[in-house]
Amino acid sequence: MLRYFLRRLAYTLPIALGVTLVCFALVHLAPGDPISAVLPENASASVVQEIKAAYGFDKPLPVQYLIWLGRVTHGDLGMSIKSGRPVAAEIGPAIANSMLLAAASIFLAFVGGCTLGALAGYTRRRGVDRAVTAVAVTGVSLPHYWLGMVLIVLFSVELRWLPATGMGNPDLAHLILPAVTLAVIPMGIIARSVRASVSEIRRQEFVQTLYAKGLRGPRVFLHVAKNVAPTVMAVMGLQFAQMLGGSILVETVFSWPGTGFLLNAAIFTRDLPILQGTILVLAMLFVFTNLFVDVLQMLVDPRVKRA
Repeated sequence: MLRYFLRRLAYTLPIALGVTLVCFALVHLAPGDPISAVLPENASASVVQEIKAAYGFDKPLPVQYLIWLGRVTHGDLGMSIKSGRPVAAEIGPAIANSMLLAAASIFLAFVGGCTLGALAGYTRRRGVDRAVTAVAVTGVSLPHYWLGMVLIVLFSVELRWLPATGMGNPDLAHLILPAVTLAVIPMGIIARSVRASVSEIRRQEFVQTLYAKGLRGPRVFLHVAKNVAPTVMAVMGLQFAQMLGGSILVETVFSWPGTGFLLNAAIFTRDLPILQGTILVLAMLFVFTNLFVDVLQMLVDPRVKRA
């Protein structure tokens, strides 16, 4: 197990380095001047140069990248241009809020997706299978931002059951609508993946052997579920990591103070340190979440290690 983990970690480190390079390059290639967002229009050239030198923007891009990478390896993500606070202090609470939202969403997606997928893959009724497939495809096709606005209109404006925006401290009511909105697409993806895996495994010879030995119902289903588990974990890991970085529209619609909301604000204010730091942290979470899922898959299914 240790050898497998070290090998996967060795594969991960070059990817992490490539992520830092892409993150830095894409942010700096975008149009716009970050200094103009914090300086008045009549600022003198000397003041502009002084501010650029303070943030290191007066150096060539390769030099800026090496300086930034050196600071990142020591845990220094820089200072926000807009607020003047350390980037890590800005990102920390946002990451915690996004992880709370992603955890609630992936739980809903897991329960709903596995239930629908197992029902469609295990049943012999074609009508049930088609109905579940239609629900899954509909869920995958719904845009996040549109669904979020519809839920706000229905449950916050018309029925007045749930708050529309913000985050309670702590308040489960504020979490329900954004979590449901964010869970719909992953639930459809998980349902389709589970349905395909269950259908395939039920046709394998060992399942027929279990029936031939006299096993029925729940006991056979447990054997099928054990073989489906690696696929479910892989899909869930990818969806959870994507939720952390891909929830910018949902967090903006619901004014949820997570990384997506922070990124949206940083884009409009052209706050490069916040953009770089947030994108880097989210990308690293994505990379190491995949590493964790790979190791977890190996523990559940030793065939992964042999492969």
